Amino acid sequence: MSNTLRRGSHTVSRLTCHIVWVTKYRYKVLRGDVQIRCRELLIQICEAEGIEIMKGVVSSDHVHMHIEYAPKTNVSYIVKQLKGRSSRKLQQEFPKLKERYWGQHFWASGYGVWSTGNVTDKMVNDYLDHHRRDGTDNSNFILE
Repeated sequence: MSNTLRRGSHTVSRLTCHIVWVTKYRYKVLRGDVQIRCRELLIQICEAEGIEIMKGVVSSDHVHMHIEYAPKTNVSYIVKQLKGRSSRKLQQEFPKLKERYWGQHFWASGYGVWSTGNVTDKMVNDYLDHHRRDGTDNSNFILE
């Protein structure tokens, strides 16, 4: 797991999140070759999109990924790429899946996402409180 900052021409960031999504109807189809290929596809998609997988698990009926991503990329786009591309490729490569998933829907709609990282709400609030008190020239404008 990398703790390095992502640097752009005008940004410094470290955005991380935990994403979870499930197969349609929670069918346990991510087993054997399908599970292995799903893992490979998710790694390829992340590499193509400049996303770092910090840790991940492909279970029999769902996927967990802890990722780091660029500030120009939003999480809904990331999930759309991961679910869309993997669904298409898995159904192309494993025709048996089409018998179970008519209509080309492999993943259930929706996903769960939680931000992660090393800065807590308390740390941010303490930092802002410090700047409130430090405004000796009354130049700090408090937003609340």
